Amino acid sequence: MKTKRTLRRPFFVVNPKAYLYGEESLKLAKVADQLADKLDIDILFTVQQVDAAKIKAETKHLFITVQHLDGLTVGRGMGYILPEAVAAAGVSATFLNHAEHPMAVSDLVKAVKRADELGILTIVCADSLTEAKACAALNPDIMVCEPTELIGTGQTSDLAYMEATNAAIRAINPKIKILQAAGISTADDVEKALLSGADGTGGTSGIVCAKEPAKVLTEMLQRVDALKQGGKIK
Repeated sequence: MKTKRTLRRPFFVVNPKAYLYGEESLKLAKVADQLADKLDIDILFTVQQVDAAKIKAETKHLFITVQHLDGLTVGRGMGYILPEAVAAAGVSATFLNHAEHPMAVSDLVKAVKRADELGILTIVCADSLTEAKACAALNPDIMVCEPTELIGTGQTSDLAYMEATNAAIRAINPKIKILQAAGISTADDVEKALLSGADGTGGTSGIVCAKEPAKVLTEMLQRVDALKQGGKIK
């Protein structure tokens, strides 16, 4: 297995999903890259697979992240995302089993295994406490705990849900990093998620659908930095 890039906490995910691609995605990635350097924060930036190599080449600090890959090997597999291909493009991480791209358990197991073999960090999503416990048993690098009904609403998970999922995952495998990210749209939401005990947070529509995405992203990351510098998170 290849060595994975080390991800430090508190980390942040910028996840444009299918809102951005090409030059618009690159533009926001460059802003994130500058902030990652200035604030010394690890940022995972998700991209369309076709944009991965270009954005990797034009940034220095980001964890280039794809939004899905499949558990196949080189050979037959028409229409699927080959892990070797994204690894060759410089990808450091992948999301798996997002609510907008759910996977059968057998497919998820294969995808985690292939990513591990290629040194790609795995970010596995779960939408309930029960699913979070099941997915944690696969030993992904990161778990995302967000109720499906809150995605894209601007409404965050309540603190009790965050704390319960954090505790459940750590009881199974304390090495798994935890991302709490449902409905994150303001710097206050970022603070709430991190103070729940999560290792990271991030956003999609709260950033990319804002009138000034770069401004919102900057405010969110400045709050992460303030919490870190103030000793509230380590």
